[in-house]
Order: sequence, then C-alpha cells, then structure tokens
Amino acid sequence: DKLRSSKVLWGLTMLGYVINLVAVPALALAGRWEVALSLFIVERLGKGLRTPARDVILSEVIEGVGRGKGFGLHEVMDQLGAFSGPLVVAFVLGTSGEDYRLAFFVLAIPAAISLAFLLTAYTTYPKVRSVSSKKTEVGWNLGRKFNLFSVSLALMTAGYLAWSLVSYHMKEYGLVNDPEISLMYALAMGVDALVAFPIGYLYDKAGLKSLIMTPILAAAIPVLLLTNTRVAVYLAAAVWGATMSIYETNMRAAIPDLVEPSRRALAYGTYGLIYGAAWMLGGVLAGAIYTLNPTYLIPYVLITELSSLIAMIYLLKSK
Repeated sequence: DKLRSSKVLWGLTMLGYVINLVAVPALALAGRWEVALSLFIVERLGKGLRTPARDVILSEVIEGVGRGKGFGLHEVMDQLGAFSGPLVVAFVLGTSGEDYRLAFFVLAIPAAISLAFLLTAYTTYPKVRSVSSKKTEVGWNLGRKFNLFSVSLALMTAGYLAWSLVSYHMKEYGLVNDPEISLMYALAMGVDALVAFPIGYLYDKAGLKSLIMTPILAAAIPVLLLTNTRVAVYLAAAVWGATMSIYETNMRAAIPDLVEPSRRALAYGTYGLIYGAAWMLGGVLAGAIYTLNPTYLIPYVLITELSSLIAMIYLLKSK
C-alpha cells in the first residue's frame, strides 16, 4: 500500500507464483525432512505474498460481472486444481513404481502454465486503478465497517474447526475407515466447488447480508461431528466445505464494499493476516479443548460463532 504501484502489485503476484513454481518441484530433491519443511515454509510465504495482491487485481477485473460471481468462479477453478493435482500425482506414482521425485517434478508443468497465463493477464490488464488513483487517506485505519468485519472474521475463524481436527476425530472414534477419511475431504472440496458460484451469485444480490450464514454453518460443524454417527459425519464434511466456500468467495468479495478503492490493497493484506492468525490460534485452542473433552468443543464454537454473528449484525446496521 505504501508503494502504490501496479507494477509492484503484479510483481508480488508473480513472485508468489514463481516461488510456488520452484518450491513444490524442489521437494523432489529434498533428501531430509528439514529441507522438505523449509521448502514447505517457503511455499507458504509465496502464497502469503501473492494472495492479497492477486485478490486486489481480481476484485477490480471482475467488477463488470459481479464480484461474488467472479470470486465464485475463481474458487471453482481453484478447487478444480486442488482436486486434479492429487489425481495427477496418484497417476504418476501408480505408473512409475511410486517415484515421488518424478511426481513432484510433474507438478512443475501446471505451475509453469499458470505463470504463463498470469503473464498474459498482466499484458491485458497492466494498470490496476485502485493503486494508481490518488491516495486520499494515510495510516492503518480502515474504517468502522472494516473493523467490525475484522472482529467478526477473527471470531468466526477461531471457531471454524480445522480439517485436521475434524479428520482426527473421525479416525480416533472409528466413525469411518481410513479410505473414507480421504473421501470425506473430497466431499468437502466438492461441496466447496459446487457452492462457490451460487453463493457468489447470492452475494451480488444480497451483499453483506449473505455473510450471516457463515458463523451459523461453522457452528453446526462440531454439533454434527460429535453426534458420532456416519450420516452426521458426512453432513459435517459437507457443511465444512460449504463454510470454506463462503470464506473463499463472499468474504473476499465483501472487502471492496467496506473500504475506499485506495485502501483495498491494505485491506486484503489485513484480511489475510487476521484470517491466518485467527485460524492458527483457534486451531491451537480447539485442539487443547479437544484433549480435555471433545464435547467441550460445542460450547466453545457456539460462543465464538454467536459473538461473530453479533459483530456481523452490528456491521450490517452500521452506516
């Protein structure tokens, strides 16, 4: 936000994707777990660099079709890649005698193709208006609406159970067998993809009001999960995927409606920081609560999500 340059914004986006292009295939050469961990951290740093910058660009490019539908389509494509990537790896492993190095090298191909598309996008839309316009405000204050949104986001995310904890409970209580746990995740990602475009369309129609369902869905996850029945567990996985879809679609689409265009870059960066920090801290806290008694997760999540909902209602009423 300080540099306020389209080239810087595109540069950060490209740098993030280049890091991904290098770090993931480099896992094929990692002979020790320390090296693999370092590469994973580098890949995550690359994601942290590219995501806010990419979202600023994306939020502007898709204004003509509707930000909800635009972010929804982006999430569908993202989940398509998340689904097809493991299939490619599985195919390579199955046909190469489980050669993991070859599998990671193969992942460099779609990464390189995505970078080529990114360069094409840059030549098509080189100037980002929101960072090219004259800055009207200084400092870190993003306004009352964004602050309320951030409070709601932090509480909502803190109560949104991580998939690692959800799948651990399935395994620990023998609710499903090991292959089914993978199937559960595929179900969650499938629901994520299926819901993304319709939920984005809803945002274009209802605006910020469409966010109200997020804490409600997140609150339902532990209730369904801790019912400890097969049907309820499958429902929990589906609800988990639907909740993630709203995060990745409507929550991102909402940001330009909360801040001035000149503050959009800072707002997306702040959103990423709050989202990541709240999920990390919430995950640690939820894990600690789970070790005491899994059923304690229900009041914990209900309290955090209810608090998030209250903050969201204040946001909707604010002017």
